[in-house]
Amino acid sequence: MQNNLRVVTLDGPAGVGKTTLAKRVAQELSIAYLDTGAMFRIFGWKFGEAAPGMSEKELDAHIAQYTFSLSGIGFNSVLSVNGTPVGDEIRTEEVAALASSVAKLPVVRDALKRVQREISTQTSLVAEGRDLGSVVFPNAEYKFFLDATAEERGARRFKQLQEMGKPTDLDIIIQQIKERDEQDRTREIAPLVAADDAHIIDTTKLDIDGVFAAIMSFFD
Repeated sequence: MQNNLRVVTLDGPAGVGKTTLAKRVAQELSIAYLDTGAMFRIFGWKFGEAAPGMSEKELDAHIAQYTFSLSGIGFNSVLSVNGTPVGDEIRTEEVAALASSVAKLPVVRDALKRVQREISTQTSLVAEGRDLGSVVFPNAEYKFFLDATAEERGARRFKQLQEMGKPTDLDIIIQQIKERDEQDRTREIAPLVAADDAHIIDTTKLDIDGVFAAIMSFFD
Protein backbone atom coordinates (compact mmCIF):
# COMPACT_ATOMS: atom_id res chain seq x y z
CA MET A 1 0.00 0.00 0.00
CA GLN A 2 1.29 3.43 -0.86
CA ASN A 3 2.37 5.53 2.09
CA ASN A 4 -0.05 8.33 1.28
CA LEU A 5 -3.09 6.04 1.42
CA ARG A 6 -4.98 5.52 4.67
CA VAL A 7 -6.89 2.42 5.81
CA VAL A 8 -9.30 2.49 8.76
CA THR A 9 -11.10 -0.72 9.77
CA LEU A 10 -14.43 -1.09 11.59
CA ASP A 11 -15.17 -4.67 12.59
CA GLY A 12 -17.98 -6.15 14.62
CA PRO A 13 -21.01 -8.46 14.55
CA ALA A 14 -24.23 -7.92 12.59
CA GLY A 15 -26.47 -5.04 13.66
CA VAL A 16 -23.90 -3.13 15.68
CA GLY A 17 -24.14 0.01 13.57
CA LYS A 18 -20.99 -0.44 11.50
CA THR A 19 -22.50 0.71 8.22
CA THR A 20 -23.78 4.09 9.36
CA LEU A 21 -20.66 4.78 11.39
CA ALA A 22 -18.20 3.67 8.71
CA LYS A 23 -19.88 5.93 6.16
CA ARG A 24 -19.87 8.84 8.61
CA VAL A 25 -16.22 8.35 9.55
CA ALA A 26 -15.29 8.11 5.87
CA GLN A 27 -17.23 11.31 5.20
CA GLU A 28 -15.46 13.11 8.06
CA LEU A 29 -12.05 11.93 6.80
CA SER A 30 -12.95 12.65 3.14
CA ILE A 31 -12.12 9.12 2.00
CA ALA A 32 -14.06 6.20 0.52
CA TYR A 33 -16.26 3.73 2.39
CA LEU A 34 -15.91 0.00 1.62
CA ASP A 35 -18.68 -2.40 2.67
CA THR A 36 -16.91 -5.77 2.57
CA GLY A 37 -20.02 -7.52 3.85
CA ALA A 38 -21.76 -6.50 0.64
CA MET A 39 -19.13 -8.45 -1.28
CA PHE A 40 -20.00 -11.64 0.60
CA ARG A 41 -23.71 -10.87 0.19
CA ILE A 42 -23.21 -10.58 -3.57
CA PHE A 43 -21.64 -14.02 -3.70
CA GLY A 44 -24.29 -15.45 -1.36
CA TRP A 45 -27.00 -13.96 -3.58
CA LYS A 46 -25.38 -15.10 -6.83
CA PHE A 47 -24.23 -18.57 -5.75
CA GLY A 48 -27.11 -19.41 -3.39
CA GLU A 49 -27.26 -22.54 -1.28
CA ALA A 50 -25.21 -24.48 -3.84
CA ALA A 51 -21.92 -22.75 -2.98
CA PRO A 52 -20.82 -25.00 -0.05
CA GLY A 53 -21.21 -28.03 -2.33
CA MET A 54 -19.08 -26.62 -5.13
CA SER A 55 -15.50 -27.67 -5.70
CA GLU A 56 -12.76 -25.06 -5.42
CA LYS A 57 -12.41 -25.16 -9.20
CA GLU A 58 -16.12 -24.46 -9.65
CA LEU A 59 -16.04 -21.64 -7.11
CA ASP A 60 -12.98 -20.10 -8.74
CA ALA A 61 -14.77 -20.16 -12.09
CA HIS A 62 -17.81 -18.42 -10.61
CA ILE A 63 -15.74 -15.85 -8.69
CA ALA A 64 -13.75 -14.99 -11.81
CA GLN A 65 -16.95 -13.69 -13.41
CA TYR A 66 -17.17 -10.78 -10.97
CA THR A 67 -15.08 -7.62 -10.77
CA PHE A 68 -15.46 -5.12 -7.91
CA SER A 69 -14.73 -1.40 -7.98
CA LEU A 70 -15.09 1.44 -5.47
CA SER A 71 -15.73 5.10 -6.20
CA GLY A 72 -16.83 8.23 -4.35
CA ILE A 73 -16.30 9.50 -0.80
CA GLY A 74 -18.14 8.87 2.47
CA PHE A 75 -21.92 8.69 2.05
CA ASN A 76 -21.49 8.95 -1.70
CA SER A 77 -19.19 5.93 -1.96
CA VAL A 78 -20.37 3.38 -4.51
CA LEU A 79 -19.39 -0.31 -4.62
CA SER A 80 -19.98 -1.75 -8.06
CA VAL A 81 -19.93 -5.29 -9.42
CA ASN A 82 -19.06 -5.65 -13.09
CA GLY A 83 -19.73 -1.94 -13.41
CA THR A 84 -23.20 -2.04 -11.80
CA PRO A 85 -23.74 -0.38 -8.40
CA VAL A 86 -24.79 -2.79 -5.63
CA GLY A 87 -28.46 -2.25 -4.67
CA ASP A 88 -30.98 -3.24 -2.00
CA GLU A 89 -31.51 -6.66 -3.56
CA ILE A 90 -28.79 -8.02 -1.27
CA ARG A 91 -30.19 -6.37 1.90
CA THR A 92 -32.42 -9.22 3.08
CA GLU A 93 -32.09 -11.62 6.00
CA GLU A 94 -32.12 -14.56 3.57
CA VAL A 95 -29.16 -13.17 1.64
CA ALA A 96 -27.40 -12.37 4.94
CA ALA A 97 -27.67 -16.04 5.94
CA LEU A 98 -26.32 -17.16 2.56
CA ALA A 99 -23.47 -14.65 2.88
CA SER A 100 -22.50 -16.06 6.28
CA SER A 101 -22.45 -19.55 4.76
CA VAL A 102 -20.33 -18.44 1.81
CA ALA A 103 -17.97 -16.62 4.18
CA LYS A 104 -16.91 -19.99 5.60
CA LEU A 105 -15.36 -21.00 2.27
CA PRO A 106 -11.58 -20.37 2.15
CA VAL A 107 -11.53 -19.86 -1.63
CA VAL A 108 -14.14 -17.10 -1.34
CA ARG A 109 -12.42 -15.37 1.57
CA ASP A 110 -9.04 -15.52 -0.15
CA ALA A 111 -10.45 -14.09 -3.36
CA LEU A 112 -12.19 -11.19 -1.62
CA LYS A 113 -9.17 -10.51 0.58
CA ARG A 114 -7.11 -10.03 -2.58
CA VAL A 115 -9.76 -7.74 -4.06
CA GLN A 116 -10.04 -5.66 -0.87
CA ARG A 117 -6.29 -5.23 -0.59
CA GLU A 118 -6.10 -4.26 -4.25
CA ILE A 119 -8.78 -1.60 -3.75
CA SER A 120 -6.80 -0.20 -0.80
CA THR A 121 -3.82 0.39 -3.12
CA GLN A 122 -6.00 2.65 -5.26
CA THR A 123 -7.77 4.80 -2.65
CA SER A 124 -7.82 5.61 1.06
CA LEU A 125 -10.81 3.97 2.73
CA VAL A 126 -12.79 3.08 5.81
CA ALA A 127 -13.46 -0.64 5.52
CA GLU A 128 -16.35 -2.28 7.35
CA GLY A 129 -16.57 -6.01 8.03
CA ARG A 130 -15.82 -8.90 10.36
CA ASP A 131 -12.08 -9.61 10.16
CA LEU A 132 -10.57 -6.57 8.50
CA GLY A 133 -8.30 -5.48 11.33
CA SER A 134 -7.30 -9.02 12.26
CA VAL A 135 -6.84 -10.59 8.81
CA VAL A 136 -7.35 -8.42 5.74
CA PHE A 137 -5.60 -5.21 6.83
CA PRO A 138 -3.35 -6.16 9.77
CA ASN A 139 -1.29 -3.01 9.19
CA ALA A 140 -4.25 -0.62 9.07
CA GLU A 141 -3.54 2.81 10.52
CA TYR A 142 -6.61 2.70 12.80
CA LYS A 143 -8.64 -0.34 13.90
CA PHE A 144 -11.98 -0.36 15.70
CA PHE A 145 -14.15 -3.22 16.93
CA LEU A 146 -17.77 -2.35 17.73
CA ASP A 147 -20.02 -4.60 19.81
CA ALA A 148 -23.49 -4.64 21.43
CA THR A 149 -25.88 -7.22 22.87
CA ALA A 150 -27.84 -9.40 20.43
CA GLU A 151 -31.08 -7.99 21.81
CA GLU A 152 -30.04 -4.40 21.12
CA ARG A 153 -28.75 -5.26 17.68
CA GLY A 154 -31.98 -7.12 16.90
CA ALA A 155 -34.06 -4.11 17.92
CA ARG A 156 -32.00 -1.85 15.66
CA ARG A 157 -32.36 -4.23 12.71
CA PHE A 158 -36.10 -4.57 13.35
CA LYS A 159 -36.51 -0.79 13.23
CA GLN A 160 -34.40 -0.57 10.08
CA LEU A 161 -36.50 -3.18 8.26
CA GLN A 162 -39.72 -1.48 9.35
CA GLU A 163 -38.48 1.81 7.94
CA MET A 164 -37.70 0.00 4.68
CA GLY A 165 -41.30 -1.25 4.58
CA LYS A 166 -40.33 -4.88 5.20
CA PRO A 167 -42.55 -6.44 7.90
CA THR A 168 -40.74 -8.91 10.13
CA ASP A 169 -40.67 -10.44 13.63
CA LEU A 170 -38.33 -9.11 16.33
CA ASP A 171 -37.83 -12.47 18.06
CA ILE A 172 -36.93 -14.11 14.76
CA ILE A 173 -34.42 -11.36 13.96
CA ILE A 174 -32.73 -11.71 17.37
CA GLN A 175 -32.51 -15.47 16.91
CA GLN A 176 -31.05 -15.04 13.40
CA ILE A 177 -28.46 -12.61 14.78
CA LYS A 178 -27.45 -15.05 17.52
CA GLU A 179 -27.13 -17.86 15.00
CA ARG A 180 -25.07 -15.69 12.65
CA ASP A 181 -22.85 -14.63 15.58
CA GLU A 182 -22.24 -18.27 16.44
CA GLN A 183 -21.35 -19.05 12.83
CA ASP A 184 -19.05 -16.06 12.48
CA ARG A 185 -17.31 -16.44 15.86
CA THR A 186 -16.68 -20.19 15.61
CA ARG A 187 -15.74 -20.64 11.96
CA GLU A 188 -12.23 -21.98 11.38
CA ILE A 189 -11.37 -19.45 8.69
CA ALA A 190 -11.05 -15.82 9.83
CA PRO A 191 -13.48 -15.93 12.77
CA LEU A 192 -15.12 -12.75 14.06
CA VAL A 193 -12.62 -11.45 16.61
CA ALA A 194 -11.17 -8.11 17.63
CA ALA A 195 -7.59 -7.53 16.49
CA ASP A 196 -5.13 -7.35 19.38
CA ASP A 197 -4.47 -3.68 18.66
CA ALA A 198 -8.08 -2.67 17.91
CA HIS A 199 -9.96 -0.04 19.90
CA ILE A 200 -13.04 -1.86 21.30
CA ILE A 201 -16.23 0.17 21.70
CA ASP A 202 -19.43 -1.21 23.28
CA THR A 203 -22.30 0.54 21.51
CA THR A 204 -25.17 -1.03 23.49
CA LYS A 205 -25.95 2.10 25.48
CA LEU A 206 -24.57 4.65 23.03
CA ASP A 207 -26.41 6.36 20.21
CA ILE A 208 -24.79 6.90 16.83
CA ASP A 209 -23.45 10.33 17.81
CA GLY A 210 -21.87 8.88 20.94
CA VAL A 211 -20.11 6.08 19.07
CA PHE A 212 -18.99 8.44 16.31
CA ALA A 213 -17.49 10.80 18.89
CA ALA A 214 -15.69 7.90 20.56
CA ILE A 215 -14.19 6.79 17.24
CA MET A 216 -13.13 10.26 16.10
CA SER A 217 -11.45 10.95 19.45
CA PHE A 218 -8.62 8.67 18.31
CA PHE A 219 -7.79 10.80 15.26
CA ASP A 220 -5.46 13.77 15.33
